[in-house]
Amino acid sequence: MNEIGELFRVTREEAGVSITEASKDLDIKEVILENIEDGNIGCFKDIFVLKDYIASYAKYLGIDSTKIIDEFNEYMFEYTSKIPIKEIEQQIEEQNKEKEKNEIASPYTKESKKYNKSLYVLLYTAIILLVLVIVIWSIRQITVARDVATVISYVK
Repeated sequence: MNEIGELFRVTREEAGVSITEASKDLDIKEVILENIEDGNIGCFKDIFVLKDYIASYAKYLGIDSTKIIDEFNEYMFEYTSKIPIKEIEQQIEEQNKEKEKNEIASPYTKESKKYNKSLYVLLYTAIILLVLVIVIWSIRQITVARDVATVISYVK
């Protein structure tokens, strides 16, 4: 990866293009281009996005992008083939545990959350009392308004 990054840096400098100018032309952040030129693949979460950046940067600099991508794929194969299988299995198990936490509970496979019924009873009671207060208040307003209306009509 360092060779690819060095090739990019040398080609860019020979063309007289600054990293800022390349960043603006490609619409890629300068930090990303600097990391590619430095060979820092650990800064990237997604290898496929990195591969797209490398291909775009190679095309921009006039380098054969398929050749660069092939070199990158070879490097990634060598890099990942050195990882012990036990570490890979541990990572997979951790990812599966995280997925299980985030999955939606099925009524057939997992227990669903049990909610406190007393909270719902209290909420419904409060709503019923509020409705009763509003009804009683509106009835009193109507009847008071009639009494006032009849008293005023007798005064005339």
